[in-house]
Amino acid sequence: MSDRPGDDELLFLALGGAGEIGMNLNLYGHAGKWLMIDLGITFGNDRTPGIDIIMPDPTFVTGRLGDLVGLVLTHAHEDHLGAVPYLWPQLQCPIYATPFTAAVLHRKLKETGLTDHVPIHVVPMSGRFSVGPFELELVTLTHSIPEPNAVVLRTSVGTILHTGDWKFDSDPLVGPVSDQAALRRIGEDGVLAMVCDSTNALIEGESGSEATVRESLVELIGRYDTRIAVACFASNVARLESIAKAAAVHDRHVALVGRSLWRIVDAARESGYLTDLPEFVAEHDVGYLPRDKVVMICTGSQGERRSALARIARRDHPNVSLESGDVVIFSSRKIPGNERDIAELQNDLIRLGVQVVTDADHLVHVSGHPARAELAQMYQLVRPRIAIPVHGESRHLAAHARLAEECQVGQALVPENGALIRLAPGPAEIVGEVPSGRLGLDGTNLVRLDSPQLKTRHRMVFNGAAVATVVLDSAGRLLADPQVTVQGVFDPEDESANAAVTAAVREAVTGLPHGLRRDDATVREAARLAVRRALHASHGKKPVTEVHLVRI
Repeated sequence: MSDRPGDDELLFLALGGAGEIGMNLNLYGHAGKWLMIDLGITFGNDRTPGIDIIMPDPTFVTGRLGDLVGLVLTHAHEDHLGAVPYLWPQLQCPIYATPFTAAVLHRKLKETGLTDHVPIHVVPMSGRFSVGPFELELVTLTHSIPEPNAVVLRTSVGTILHTGDWKFDSDPLVGPVSDQAALRRIGEDGVLAMVCDSTNALIEGESGSEATVRESLVELIGRYDTRIAVACFASNVARLESIAKAAAVHDRHVALVGRSLWRIVDAARESGYLTDLPEFVAEHDVGYLPRDKVVMICTGSQGERRSALARIARRDHPNVSLESGDVVIFSSRKIPGNERDIAELQNDLIRLGVQVVTDADHLVHVSGHPARAELAQMYQLVRPRIAIPVHGESRHLAAHARLAEECQVGQALVPENGALIRLAPGPAEIVGEVPSGRLGLDGTNLVRLDSPQLKTRHRMVFNGAAVATVVLDSAGRLLADPQVTVQGVFDPEDESANAAVTAAVREAVTGLPHGLRRDDATVREAARLAVRRALHASHGKKPVTEVHLVRI
């Protein structure tokens, strides 16, 4: 594999978002240059202790910085731009985004002190611009956030349509409808390949319209005469507007509870959205309003432990509370992997006597991604020769590929992160594998998720940790009883358990031949194995064990 794409080549490479939902990072290579589309994050879970934010490993790109011509952001969701504040210092490339996306990014960069360092080029909706050897055009689509864009990449060897996240919503409420005329025009001009969202490729029909959710929320909020909280994605500006207007119908004020909501509202108003709504109430003023005169919009729809709603459910929020008889509406979908956290949050609320309403009870959410009928319609409009499904787990990608073939697409190729795909010349094929992986934000540092320190931490979570201190003289004689500290295996006050481990270490060291007791490495290993064997025999655990050897 050549280090640089040739003048007659068009390459596609996903380093994130292929075989998973989230953490999108896509690269297109042509005429010696690379263009990046999106740079997002995903979130940690129980399998990544201490890691809340995860992002793609950009090593392939950072080894080719002289050839990276720019980063185009399709929209402002975290899984498409959330990694920019963490990875841009390694990339140092210009960024291209529409006004709302740029406004959201500016606020994120301000938090990390990068506001004045990152060159952001604001591109108008439906704008055209050039980046390196790529002629680009944005196509307006609809999604669960303002200003989602497909990106048309025109090159000397073919045209690509990269859809980003999208749906066809005939009444999105905020922002224009999808520009199907532009999609038809692009299809008529000829499209080599379409790289397309696969999130709902297993779901029949259409995703539904935001307008129907607004109508449903008006009816639902009117049922109650107590305090109402609505949990939704902060970035779903149309949903924020729908909640606010539904509340206004019933003479209720709307409060925002959660910092990310205020950031999104500020970015939206700066970009011309939500301008016809009254001012939102601050969370510290909620207590002054009658319970039947307020609707709170809260962060925490995915059960995030530090979110506003989770703190309210634990009675840990400094300004807001819910009481028996109050109502919480979950106006969002469950992101795969978050089911347990959401269930725990809902159980906490129910224990307070709060009524929980979800999409299983009432129409409170529609997806922002295309179901199968919308995917088929997109293929009818664009008519690509090659389909590359992305933004989905393997089962979504496979279903999408089969649907594309049913739509008479000549070739459908399912990618994985790190698979280098040549789209032209010739049939699409995987021509190489490049390093790919994940980085986690560990405190203030970025570390690979397969790094030794995180592997050790993972073992400690399940097996505990132990430290043994052994003091010997130069001849190898024990000068004091070993000291052993064990964490996470047995009760620290269990003196008999600790004494047993201490005895095992003492016996292991004194049982060594005199000559070997002079060898530090041998003594350390004997003591380490003694700790692990003793605890495995008594408690079924083999903790991560360190031995401090002191020679006097």
